[in-house]
Amino acid sequence: MIYLELFWSFFQIGLFSIGGGYAAMPLIQNQVVDIHPWLTMTQFADIMTIAEMTPGPIAINSATFVGIQVAGLPGAIIATVGCVFPSCVIVMTLAYIYYRFRGLNMVQGVLAGLRPAVIAMIASAGISLLIMALYGQRTLPNDLISLDVTAVIIFTIGIFVLRKWKPNPLWVMAGSGVAGIILYSLV
Repeated sequence: MIYLELFWSFFQIGLFSIGGGYAAMPLIQNQVVDIHPWLTMTQFADIMTIAEMTPGPIAINSATFVGIQVAGLPGAIIATVGCVFPSCVIVMTLAYIYYRFRGLNMVQGVLAGLRPAVIAMIASAGISLLIMALYGQRTLPNDLISLDVTAVIIFTIGIFVLRKWKPNPLWVMAGSGVAGIILYSLV
């Protein structure tokens, strides 16, 4: 039964992940934290961090990680296949339709209408992760002063370094990780 639940959950994620991995984060969170309590919010944030750092799409990486955590290697395979299957069918169908009808105004109108929705989903994922990083919980607390000051400092320095010197983001992530290890071990 768990294999069917994994397949169906990640099938839905794959089916509705329009806009890529960052847009899929709220969908993944809904499935693996809210509907099926396979992960806590902290575990979800950790898996998203790992999924972003490892090569490959975030949705597929998270399907693999969640599948392994829930049902071992078979769970990882089933969740990953569930995530990829709808995308393969949709992409092949859309490619055929697009190349056949790309000159029509209606097709261009649909694409123009999808862009704002994709941007909203990406923004939602970013805001959710930022709240989790700065407050340690899923939603904004009643008292906005209960910030994790160490996380704010690391975040602010990371943004400053990225904007000022434009280094490889991997170096900024690695530096933030090292700074987190040092600062949180002192606190």
